Amino acid sequence: MKIHGAVVREQGVTFAVLVVKPHIVASSQLSEEFTEFSTAYFPNMPIVLMAQNSKGIPTYSGRRDIVKFLTNIHPNQIPWREYTIS
Repeated sequence: MKIHGAVVREQGVTFAVLVVKPHIVASSQLSEEFTEFSTAYFPNMPIVLMAQNSKGIPTYSGRRDIVKFLTNIHPNQIPWREYTIS
């Protein structure tokens, strides 16, 4: 499976931002399941999920301080790349 995401180091915190479909962010159960699944590929770091609506406006789910940071930057500032996970 391929996923778009980024590993970000900011203010002494390293975290992962992963792009998911909006229905995953909208469901706390699906968000938790996807986050738990992803920890094997992004160990020892908080994971934040991001979905975009049809207008490209992002919604984040995860640790509050990281979500607050991400809402104050443009998504183009995140160093996105494609990861292959199995």
